[in-house]
Amino acid sequence: MPIQDVSTTPSTGTDQAPAHPARTADARAWGSVVTLSFGIAMLVASEFLPASVLPALAADVGVTEGTAGLAVAATAVAGAFTAPSIAVLLPRADRRRVLLGLLAAATVSNLAVAVAPSFAVVLVGRLLLGVAIAGFWSLAFGAGVHAAPGRQRLVASSLAFGTSIATVAGVPLGSVVGDAVGWRAAFGGAAALSALSAVALAVALPSVPAHPTAGLRMLREALRNRRLMAGIGFVVLVAFGNFAAYPYIRLAIDRVDPAATTWMLLAWGAGGVAGPLLAGALARWLRPLTAATPFGLAAALLLTQSASSVPVLAVAMVLWGLSLNAVPAATQLWVARVEPVRTESAMSLQVTAFQVAITAGSALGGVLLDGYGVSPLLLVGASAAVTAGLGWAFVRLPRG
Repeated sequence: MPIQDVSTTPSTGTDQAPAHPARTADARAWGSVVTLSFGIAMLVASEFLPASVLPALAADVGVTEGTAGLAVAATAVAGAFTAPSIAVLLPRADRRRVLLGLLAAATVSNLAVAVAPSFAVVLVGRLLLGVAIAGFWSLAFGAGVHAAPGRQRLVASSLAFGTSIATVAGVPLGSVVGDAVGWRAAFGGAAALSALSAVALAVALPSVPAHPTAGLRMLREALRNRRLMAGIGFVVLVAFGNFAAYPYIRLAIDRVDPAATTWMLLAWGAGGVAGPLLAGALARWLRPLTAATPFGLAAALLLTQSASSVPVLAVAMVLWGLSLNAVPAATQLWVARVEPVRTESAMSLQVTAFQVAITAGSALGGVLLDGYGVSPLLLVGASAAVTAGLGWAFVRLPRG
């Protein structure tokens, strides 16, 4: 879906007559963006919920913690295939209906995991969640810009902020709920909140017609954009760097001080809240912003690896959360700048990049964890993030 820099401010011949319709339109735009952000928050919280209950989940279904980490990878596998294909399979479907269907799928997924009798059922549920997440991420930015035209920075920052809220509230809360009443209750709560987000979106988001060229044609044209594809490669690197380590963040914290787990996850999330806000504020310097965020992530991973006290670990957690959560907003704006016409397909490629990286990072992380412990995961992640930062530093952007 193309980005339109269209002002919503009507011309006026009086001081008061147009004020009411303008306020109404603005309120509707805000409502749409907020509910899209809420949907993203519920999906992301569900995606990474296994990280906050990993030991209990693994013990209950009879697998190692490294194997249980594949619950995140399974979600990403499904997402990698879904993101570029959903617009091809549904080229003319109203995007509002598709988004609602994806939130319903997330609800079913979380319910399936909550009652799963075995790890195989957990994986099936997580595959369904991957479809929901990838499809929603691919379409949400375009739907948000349709509902709030000319406010690309607001939409990108709000969607990234939803991700941050999921880490601030979702991951630590999942850890607390999992420790208090069981990991299954945590997934049951995620199912209820996913259903609530679908209801909110149904109320607030207007119809979002598909772009006339949506489908296979748009995807092929986006794939020919060499600058876009270079950026997609850098997305793979920075996301791989994070997700080689993130599914096992609780284990990294536990080796410093197991009693500080919840507080350290909150510190990570606090940095995450600042990440998208910072990205939105610095979006006018998009090229240095996209380069700086992977370098910040690398520094955080190295600091986590070397931390031997809670204060040092807390600094690492804040920096980790801040750097990573600035990445979605910065890269969405980067992708939209590079491919302003075929934005829907470009966003789907960005989502695919994230999901491929999550799959590869989580799988490698599980192998390294079972064989060598947490430390190598952090070093591998830092190396990948540095490479991504160097790439973005040297790719020129078209003028915005």
